[in-house]
Amino acid sequence: MMALSPVLLFMDRNLLARKQSARLDKHSDLGWKLFGKAPLRENAQKDSKRIQKEYEDKAGRPSKPPSPKQNVRKNLDFEPLSTTALILEDRPANLPAKPAEEAQKHRQQYEEMVVQAKKRELKEAQRRKKQLEERCRVEESIGNAVLTWNNEILPNWETMWCSRKVRDLWWQGIPPSVRGKVWSLAIGNELNITHELFDICLARAKERWRSLSTGGSEVENEDAGFSAADREASLELIKLDISRTFPNLCIFQQGGPYHDMLHSILGAYTCYRPDVGYVQGMSFIAAVLILNLDTADAFIAFSNLLNKPCQMAFFRVDHGLMLTYFAAFEVFFEENLPKLFAHFKKNNLTPDIYLIDWIFTLYSKSLPLDLACRIWDVFCRDGEEFLFRTALGILKLFEDILTKMDFIHMAQFLTRLPEDLPAEELFASIATIQMQSRNKKWAQVLTALQKDSREMEKGSPSLRH
Repeated sequence: MMALSPVLLFMDRNLLARKQSARLDKHSDLGWKLFGKAPLRENAQKDSKRIQKEYEDKAGRPSKPPSPKQNVRKNLDFEPLSTTALILEDRPANLPAKPAEEAQKHRQQYEEMVVQAKKRELKEAQRRKKQLEERCRVEESIGNAVLTWNNEILPNWETMWCSRKVRDLWWQGIPPSVRGKVWSLAIGNELNITHELFDICLARAKERWRSLSTGGSEVENEDAGFSAADREASLELIKLDISRTFPNLCIFQQGGPYHDMLHSILGAYTCYRPDVGYVQGMSFIAAVLILNLDTADAFIAFSNLLNKPCQMAFFRVDHGLMLTYFAAFEVFFEENLPKLFAHFKKNNLTPDIYLIDWIFTLYSKSLPLDLACRIWDVFCRDGEEFLFRTALGILKLFEDILTKMDFIHMAQFLTRLPEDLPAEELFASIATIQMQSRNKKWAQVLTALQKDSREMEKGSPSLRH
């Protein structure tokens, strides 16, 4: 018989391999279809001596004998690609066949896997459908609310804003498209700031920035009581704080679309109120207003908002008045959450540790932005009382967790609240808080404490120094 040439032998071997591969492609087992895995190659095993001889023929020289570990790898005629492969595939030819009972058991396990996979897929589809339905419901509700605000409430603001219907609608959250208008009307403009005044303050701020950048030392007459160093420090702090304002949004940082707007409002305010200047926390309040109002209107709302008694007490760091606010808060804390109040007292956790950051930024730094805006909605309706009521709502929501913590863990938790805090659960918790103690409301308790504080100062000269 005539010997085949190496080329024909090679082609013949390739042809045989292709035929075997084609047979494998016809594999239509349910397991492979379900999990998308490729079936194992039936002709993967080769005798180790044959492999070595083929390599020597190609290389023209004997190869180094494989190590025992390599021999083990080469003798493996399969590679398990998935759990399905282990269940459905027959064992390799060089291993004993599966007993009938074991094969049946594996088949049942596989069928159970298929059933569980289908259940998970069905459950996920139901979850997605429910989410879609909820989203449609919310969008429809917002659409209806927008019509109500635009067509009924805003045109008749003076007569309708304090009605029960409007207050109930307010509690549910103001639609984003009308939120800025409602905030502006609710905050008001007791300071009578105009757009022209904003332009003047902004021009002064820009001139001051130019002066500082060129090393100038001009001092304007109305700012004579405030050193150039103080003004420069305030303006430098603005620049630093802007980069730390809602960093995840990337819209207030250098190069962002709202960077210059935020810089302008904060700079203009330092010129409008040099006695207050810039204080950390203001950037978050201004940023939230910018997201809902035009620049000049945001400045007007910002200036009037900071002029409210509670905000002015904190931003001017009036220690006596701040302590009075904390004392009033603790009155309602003990009234609503006596168990947690006692736990805080036992661990010496005072309100200033967690309340200052919440009040300074009106929760915009501590809570998710959309949730913080809902807090602002009701704050604009109810005033400073709602800030402390919200604080008690947060404490009530996490009461079970906090009562099991020590001082360090409580302080860490309250200064870094969960990012996925659910809005509806928080508002449900806030709704249960009663801002009334011994038939006295928040304003009455705060006034009584302020009166007591003044009388103590008059009676104790040492307290005045």
